[in-house]
Amino acid sequence: MITQSIARPSVDLNMVKGRQQAAWSSGDYAIVGTTLQIVGETLCEAVDLRSNQRVLDVAAGNGNATLAAARRFAEVVSTDYVGTLLDRGRERAEADRLAVTFQQADAENLPFADASFDVVLSTFGVMFTPDHQRAASELLRVCRVGGKIGLANWTPESFIGRVFKVIGRHVPPPAGLKSPALWGTKDHLAALFGLRVAVAAATRQFVFRYKSPAHWVEVFRTFYGPVLKAFAAMDVEARQSLEQDLLDLIAEFNVAADGTLVIPSDYLEAVITKQ
Repeated sequence: MITQSIARPSVDLNMVKGRQQAAWSSGDYAIVGTTLQIVGETLCEAVDLRSNQRVLDVAAGNGNATLAAARRFAEVVSTDYVGTLLDRGRERAEADRLAVTFQQADAENLPFADASFDVVLSTFGVMFTPDHQRAASELLRVCRVGGKIGLANWTPESFIGRVFKVIGRHVPPPAGLKSPALWGTKDHLAALFGLRVAVAAATRQFVFRYKSPAHWVEVFRTFYGPVLKAFAAMDVEARQSLEQDLLDLIAEFNVAADGTLVIPSDYLEAVITKQ
């Protein structure tokens, strides 16, 4: 009996990365990003950050983990492949009089020597890289032996994980592309980083607090690149359908009964020690 193998669709990761970079460059992620600051603070405590350590923040966005590490007097390098986001982080650092080095860089091709950092951080950033394995290998490469990689990643069934799924139903991602929410599972991290590490992980919650469900939708469709691009790709009727699906999802998760929005969203806080 002859069996015929079915070829899996190949993904043009460079094309995907280009589209993602364009998406994150649109809108103004900093409007959303600043609300997530507490996650960076908590992550720095999780890795037990010290003032004598050299720290790299990867896919830093507007710098939540960057600023948290700088507040602890570490030597911090903040990177992202979107220069305008680094500008927002730079403005925040200057306002708080924090010493930070900002450098535009691709998380899948970091321009740093092997073992050049004591701590490598990423909050809701590196999880969006198209090539999961390459990004994980780069985080591991630039971290010294005995150093730590601290990650905060949305889980698949969290509110934001479900938002990704809603958007994916309306604007399907390229066939074969891995979900960013996989980074929010310990098993996926263990597979990515291999046997040279010890992975400690715990589920945490970030609580979104907005004026109303409609306010959340308006902020995300205006400032959060992936949502903005999804709406922009649709006609009026499709936009209304996506908006209603998002409002239905919000109704499922919203714990507020006073017209405001209060939604706890799970994320995985992982501390990976290089051995």
